Amino acid sequence: MDIRLPKRMDGHQPDVLVESKQITIIGTNGAGKSRFCSALVDELGDKAYRISALKALFPSPASVKPLPGSIDDLFNRMNEANPQIKNVAETEFDKLFYVMLSDEFRELMNFKAHKLMDEQMEFPKTKLDITVKKWQEVFPKNKMLRENGKLMFTSEGYEDKYPLMGLSDGEKSVLYYIGAVLYAMPDAAILVDDPETFIHSSIMRTLWNVLEQMRPDCTFIYNTHDVEFASSRIDNQCVWVKEYDPEAKAWDYEVMTSSRDLDTAMLELLGSRKPVLFIEGDDKHSIDSRLYPLIFPEYTVKPLGSCNKVIETVRSFNDLQNFHQLDSHGIVDRDRRSEEEVEYLRKKNILVPNVAEIENILMLEGVIRAVARHKRRNPDIVFPKVKRRVIDMFTHELKQQALQHVRHRVKHDVELRIDMKFTSINALENHMVELVSEINPRGMYDQLCREFHVYEDNNDYANILKVYNQKLMLVESNVAVLCGFKNKEDYIRGVLNILKGSSENAQAIRKSIKQCFGLED
Repeated sequence: MDIRLPKRMDGHQPDVLVESKQITIIGTNGAGKSRFCSALVDELGDKAYRISALKALFPSPASVKPLPGSIDDLFNRMNEANPQIKNVAETEFDKLFYVMLSDEFRELMNFKAHKLMDEQMEFPKTKLDITVKKWQEVFPKNKMLRENGKLMFTSEGYEDKYPLMGLSDGEKSVLYYIGAVLYAMPDAAILVDDPETFIHSSIMRTLWNVLEQMRPDCTFIYNTHDVEFASSRIDNQCVWVKEYDPEAKAWDYEVMTSSRDLDTAMLELLGSRKPVLFIEGDDKHSIDSRLYPLIFPEYTVKPLGSCNKVIETVRSFNDLQNFHQLDSHGIVDRDRRSEEEVEYLRKKNILVPNVAEIENILMLEGVIRAVARHKRRNPDIVFPKVKRRVIDMFTHELKQQALQHVRHRVKHDVELRIDMKFTSINALENHMVELVSEINPRGMYDQLCREFHVYEDNNDYANILKVYNQKLMLVESNVAVLCGFKNKEDYIRGVLNILKGSSENAQAIRKSIKQCFGLED
C-alpha cells in the first residue's frame, strides 16, 4: 500500500511511502504524533483501522463517532441487526468479545443447519478459535476454557478458574490485539497507538511478528515512544515527527533512512538498555538487517553499511563505554580473511561467522534441514542434493576461488608492510622488490589449492561454505525449489518467517546460526 504522509511545515510536497508494509511513527511527547496519526487516518479513508489497548480496556465517550469498520462500528451494526438481543458494553474490549461470540454462535448455527439437512460441512474454525490458539502460544501456561456459554481462564499449576475480567492488563491487551487484527478489513492500514502499553518487552517483538504474519495483506502503522520496538520491525519505514504547527495543520518530520550518521544513531542508541550489535548492510534491503534481529533478539541491531564502518564504530562505541555503559559488538562477513585476521577481529568484539558471507549462513546444513521440515520435505533427500550441487560448483571454480583468496591476502599483507617509515625512495623501492619473494603469492596459491582439493575430496561441506564466496549459491544450488519455494527471495522470506516464531524448526535454525559464530545457543 502507498501511504501519503500529512502536510509538511516547509511547504514541500508530502512524502509518499511506496508499497509500505510497516511504518513506525516516533517522536517526543508534544511533537504532534497523535495529530499526525489522526491526519493519516483522514488521508486513508475507508482503509483506516485504528486500535489501541490503552483505549480499549477503558470506557470511551459515547459521543465519539466510530470509524467505519472498527470494532465499535461492528458492535453497533450487530446490535442494530439483532434488536431482540441488544447488548450493552462499556469498553471496546467487551465489544470485541461480544462480536467474536456472536460470530461463533452464527457459525455454529450454520453448521447445525447443514447437519440437519445431512449436508457435508467441515466444522467451522472461528475468529475466536484463532484468537484463543494464538493467545495460548504467547502465554503457554495459560488456558482458555468454554464452560456453559462462558469463557473461563486458568493457569498451569492452579485449579481455580476465573472470568475474562480476572486477566491482567497485559493478558487482556494481547487478547485484544489478536482479535482486533483479525477483524481488520482486507488490505487495511492498521494504525496501532502505543503498541508497547501493558505488554512486557520480552513478548513485544514476538507478538507483533505473529500479528503481522496473520494479516500479510495489511500495512501496520505503529505510533510509539519505544525506539527499540521501532528498530525491531523488519522492512520498516520510520517517520520521526519533530514539531507540529496547529495553525497551518502541518508538521516538521523526517523519513529516516540508512544514511543517518553515527551521531544520530548514537543518540538513538543511548536511550536503549540493550547491548548494541552493529552489522553490515542497509536497514531496508540487506539480508543482514532482516536476519540478525531474529537471531539476536537480546541486542539492538543497527546496520552501518560497510565492514570497515562496523569495525570502526564498534571500536569508537566501546571507547565511550564509560559514558553510556552499553555493551557493543559487531558482525562482519568472513569473506577471504585468514584465521589470524578473524582471531584479531574476535578479540575486538567483532563476531565473524565460520562461513564466507551472509548468503552462506542460509546454506548451513542445520538451516536447510529445518526449512525442509517446515515445508514438509524430507531433509534427508533435500540436503544431500544441495550439498552435492554446492560441492560441484566449488570444484568447477576451485582455482579461481584460490586466486581470489590469494589476491585478498596479498593486498592485506602489502598494506601492512608498506605502512612503515622509509628514509628514502631507494629504501622504498628495494622493499617493494623484496615484497614478492617475502609474500610468495605462488606458494600461497599452491597451498590454498591443496587445501581446497582436500575439502573437495572429503565432501567437506562445512569448510567449503567457510571459503566459498559465491553470491549465486542460493540460486545455483536449487535449495529454494528443493525446499518447496519458488525462488531465492521466497526461500529467504521463508527462513525469516520461521524465525519470527518459536517452533522447533525456528530453534534449530537459531542454534545452527549461533554455532556458526562459535556461540552457545
